Amino acid sequence: MMKEKILIIEDEKHIARFLQLEFEHEGYTVTVTYDGPSGLKEALEGDYDLVLLDIMLPGIDGFEVLKKIREHSDIPVIMLTAKYEVKDKVEGLDIGADDYVTKPFSIEELFARVRAALRKKKPHLKKDVLRYSDIAMDLTTHEVRRAGIKIELTKKEFDLLEFLIKNANIALTREKILECVWGYDYYGDTNIVDVYIRYLRSKIDDPFDRKLIHTIRGVGYTLKEDKDED
Repeated sequence: MMKEKILIIEDEKHIARFLQLEFEHEGYTVTVTYDGPSGLKEALEGDYDLVLLDIMLPGIDGFEVLKKIREHSDIPVIMLTAKYEVKDKVEGLDIGADDYVTKPFSIEELFARVRAALRKKKPHLKKDVLRYSDIAMDLTTHEVRRAGIKIELTKKEFDLLEFLIKNANIALTREKILECVWGYDYYGDTNIVDVYIRYLRSKIDDPFDRKLIHTIRGVGYTLKEDKDED
């Protein structure tokens, strides 16, 4: 089962490190940033399941980071702060925070709040979203993103990418791809697979440094993160 990914935006490095170690021990994948601008960039470009967001951040404070996140995403966000004022909690919740934890906090309580926030979102976000590396495919809305960037695909390109992701790291022949994506009743040439792989690469791979679609000479294609020979 794929590990859930948490982004921690916290400028106090000893707290950030403590949280990173504790959540990794619980089985989460954790990324840490230490200021508002880099945290916002990571939240918008990365593919995270939840954000732990401090309020008092250098560059851009947590409230502004949350506002910007909410313009683009409904990812669960739990605010972390040393502020005790009710007005600060109200402001954070009104902007769109899912929960609010005041420092110092019990790590067990924070674990419980994170689990609760993730449970609330799972029926809406996780059930019909197919993920591989930094690609996210919403099977309901047919929206595709890589590294947070929206990518427009045709119906056949979408079907091809879905098949590649569901069979990631497997060597797939052109005949197998044709059979599963185009159907048993397709009587055209297998070159159509090469054509659509080229279309898909131009959108999924070419704009990015790290390539995911690879040619296996004499066989066909595969989707994987480590590059062998194209």
